[in-house]
Amino acid sequence: MAAKLGYEKKLVLCFLLVLLVPFTFASRATINNGVSSQKLEVQKHLKNLNKPHVKSIKSPDGDIIDCVHVSNQPAFDHPELKSHKIQMIPNYHPEGKIFGESKVSSNSKPLTQLWHKNGRCPEGTIPVRRTKKDEILRASSIQNFGKKKQKSFPQPRSSKPLPDLITQSGHQHAIVYVEGDKYYGAKATINVWDPKIQQPNEFSLSQMWLLSGSFGQDLNSIEAGWQVSPDLYGDNNTRLFTYWTSDAYQATGCYNLLCSGFIQVNNDIALGASIYPLSNYGSSQYDISILVWKVPFHLANTLYLNHLCIIDPKEGNWWMQFGSEHVLGYWPGPLFSYLSESASMIEWGGEVVNSESDGQHTSTQMGSGHFPDEGFGKSSYFKNIQIVDANNKLRPPKDLGTFTEQDSCYNVKTGSANDWGNYFYYGGPGRNPNCP
Repeated sequence: MAAKLGYEKKLVLCFLLVLLVPFTFASRATINNGVSSQKLEVQKHLKNLNKPHVKSIKSPDGDIIDCVHVSNQPAFDHPELKSHKIQMIPNYHPEGKIFGESKVSSNSKPLTQLWHKNGRCPEGTIPVRRTKKDEILRASSIQNFGKKKQKSFPQPRSSKPLPDLITQSGHQHAIVYVEGDKYYGAKATINVWDPKIQQPNEFSLSQMWLLSGSFGQDLNSIEAGWQVSPDLYGDNNTRLFTYWTSDAYQATGCYNLLCSGFIQVNNDIALGASIYPLSNYGSSQYDISILVWKVPFHLANTLYLNHLCIIDPKEGNWWMQFGSEHVLGYWPGPLFSYLSESASMIEWGGEVVNSESDGQHTSTQMGSGHFPDEGFGKSSYFKNIQIVDANNKLRPPKDLGTFTEQDSCYNVKTGSANDWGNYFYYGGPGRNPNCP
């Protein structure tokens, strides 16, 4: 009898196995199909970003810089830019320079990036940092790769900041700002550091923001500076970056050339590539200068009507210059709504992500990782802060305001001097006895 029961149990087990095996294989097939589908999507995105190139340069930091023909860059994947005619030099410059006469002036030192040690890109091409598969896989999704999270902007209004700016977004700032006028550009010189990052999903950056629109769903922003972002680049190198959005970081825009938009014309400087050398605490200081500007419509229209420029002023391009001579390229006006005319606010300063991973404030550093009171050689700074006015002239901003969410973690201190113009020290260590 016992033997018979044992036999029946075996029959039942076999029957259940027969029923379960197809489901097991089906589940594995579903998983495999999911993995296969993701692989295909990643490969497709890589192919879209990494354009055919005429030359590749291996940088000492592990980057690969591809020299891509200027007409084949990612910008022209944008539906608004399919028939766009590239403008190789600005029509009008706020410093009164004439481009194209000489590459580098005799009294300027060439700006360097690490990849320059192993080569340069030829004329007619632009240097594009090659995107790696691992970089895309680190993003929460392919769609979010190369994008900032929403509400990653400081909101220094007279009214209190939106509650979720601090409690939910996890972004903290130490900035100066100006508002209340029409601004056609901004400039600053920023010293460059290698702040320590606590968590790979955090970053530290120092930049300029040119903003227009409301701080809700339709904010337009153009941004440029330096950043350390392990999540985006896979290392802790300090890198030159740009960013743009026309809908408050929701769907449009990205870092550098990781989506269509910014049109690069310069063959010397690679967006997203490492900056070299960097400042040292209590020792040598190194800085970069960034200028972003557009020609006011009334001036552009005059030039156009007098046949002094061939570009339709309705284009409203926002140009970016790195250093004294490197005009990198421009954001075409059609990318934007509010910024197609002018900016309504300019901000300069630092930003970090505070993920509070262990229930405490992050120890991710901003700037040099030291507070502004320590001064030159120890604190990070912005100097010669300027705006571009309606006459396309650079001038010091009036009525600078300051803003931080938690000044015991990161702070800002302004000043002025003959050789530095309007300046400020900023930054901090993050977590410390006063910043729990």
